[in-house]
Amino acid sequence: MSADPRDIRDVAHFLRQREDLGLNEIFLEGLTRERVLVAAAEARRRARTEGTGASQHKTARADPSEGAGLEISAPDSDVDITGLKYSELKAVAESCQRCRLAKGRTQVVFSDGNPQARLMVVGEAPGANEDRTGLPFVGQAGKFLDLLLAAVDLSRRDSVYICNVLKCRPPGNRDPMADEIEFCSPFLKRQIALVAPEVILAVGSFAAQLLTGVDRPLGKLRGSVYAFEGVPLVVTYHPAALLRNAGWTRSTWDDFQLLRQVMDGN
Repeated sequence: MSADPRDIRDVAHFLRQREDLGLNEIFLEGLTRERVLVAAAEARRRARTEGTGASQHKTARADPSEGAGLEISAPDSDVDITGLKYSELKAVAESCQRCRLAKGRTQVVFSDGNPQARLMVVGEAPGANEDRTGLPFVGQAGKFLDLLLAAVDLSRRDSVYICNVLKCRPPGNRDPMADEIEFCSPFLKRQIALVAPEVILAVGSFAAQLLTGVDRPLGKLRGSVYAFEGVPLVVTYHPAALLRNAGWTRSTWDDFQLLRQVMDGN
């Protein structure tokens, strides 16, 4: 789907106007969410092509709890993100050019859910649906994850914050590479510090190995409670893997029961 030039102009004008007024809520009238996403992506591509300076600066829209947005310079490989606030971190991530994945992405997939959540779910990397929508876990695996969370009385709307180790989609949904994880993991570490969840759930081998610091197969990691910088950590299979291998369903159910026990303080 290509973007109508009028959509691009209207979206850009609409966002600038609301930012000038200090308004954070956005109500889309006359434009579908898909057309807004396409228009925004096209606008970014045009800005880069025409040399408007969008590659040097990106305006971040702050979370409602943090006041107005601010302008952040695009990061280089040496940028220090350890002291950034949430809106600043998100802006830097969305401008990131640290690794090869930046050239092939449609959108940076930063997070979904509640930034004040009790539980933080960490996956591995965005897929095609996530790259298209800018949200993690929105395909079949995401629906499965939502069902698993609901089974233990949790939801991304109220009590769960969801993100990935990598913020950009690897081509062809290949596994993350070691240097990509190295470049992107500081964003994840800062997200954990800012969200300050009561418990972390790592889904998939790459997330589990990174956060536990243990290089073992996931089947040998699961079933125990770990800690990441003092936060209790449970690991389990990735929902996408469960869709391919139903034999892991029982083990995953046990992992979610363990997660619920940890969250209940047992």
